[in-house]
Amino acid sequence: MSKSSSSSSSSSKVLHLKDKVSGNEADLALCNLTEVPVRELALFPKATVVDLSCNNITSIPPEFCSLIHLVKVDLSKNQLTCLPDDLGNLVNLQHLDLYNNKLTVLPVSFSQLRSLKWLDLKDNPLEPDLAKAAGDCLDEKQCKQCATKVLHHMRAIQDDVDRAREKRLLKEKELGRKKEVKQREREAREKEARKREKAEEKEKRRKEYNAQRAALAAKEQQKKKNEEKKKKNGQAADKKVVVESAPKPRRSLVGLLFKLLLLLLLGLAGVAASCRLTELQREAVCVPINAALDDGLSWAREQEGVVRQLVQNLSTTAKEFLESTQTSKN
Repeated sequence: MSKSSSSSSSSSKVLHLKDKVSGNEADLALCNLTEVPVRELALFPKATVVDLSCNNITSIPPEFCSLIHLVKVDLSKNQLTCLPDDLGNLVNLQHLDLYNNKLTVLPVSFSQLRSLKWLDLKDNPLEPDLAKAAGDCLDEKQCKQCATKVLHHMRAIQDDVDRAREKRLLKEKELGRKKEVKQREREAREKEARKREKAEEKEKRRKEYNAQRAALAAKEQQKKKNEEKKKKNGQAADKKVVVESAPKPRRSLVGLLFKLLLLLLLGLAGVAASCRLTELQREAVCVPINAALDDGLSWAREQEGVVRQLVQNLSTTAKEFLESTQTSKN
């Protein structure tokens, strides 16, 4: 229901505006309007002259600036406190009546109304510089001068705004450049730090590797020395065994001969004692033994000095042999 009523309301406005349009003029004065019917005006592109005077309009919507077909607009005797920022888009606007409103300033884009030839700003609480540029608009000539001077004033403001914007952009660009330089410097420092850390890590690994290699080499060297020492000790032990084992057969043979000789002497001594001291001395067996014993004793007495020297030599030889044996054992 509300949709249908809204649709009918919109249709009634269109029909109402259609009734107000005559040729290229749309007369909406004294209609108690509180807003500009932009959508409805857009439906009549041939209506280049719009009279919105003597209403209660307090503001103009931004969409109004899309009505670029407008040539003459009368907004006098309303309650306007400001104009849309994009008012300069009305490039075909030649005549603008803003008499008796509540305007203090004009949008900077006002300087772009290059087709504007007539302007009335009387009875508005304009700021001093703008009021001075507008002057009086009591006749056609003054209103044309108002348009020219106000456009010149607004272009100066536009230039100031452009310079300020350019200065701001340059400052922002400079700040961006400095920021970019700082960013590059920071990245360079970080890159250098990463490179240094990588080099230090590589050097650390290299030192560890060299240390491991040195440790392995030392270990191999020690192992080699131990093997050589062990080999030398083995050879020395073999020599010692050979040296120690070599005399044993000799000592064993000498001892055996010495024992046999001792036994033989003991045997002969026993036989001689038996034949000499017992009743067997008269036996035929003992006769030659006793005779030999007598001859031997006689010869011994004769060779006493020789025997003594022989015994001494044997004693010295035996002593030297024992000392050499002890030395080889140590």
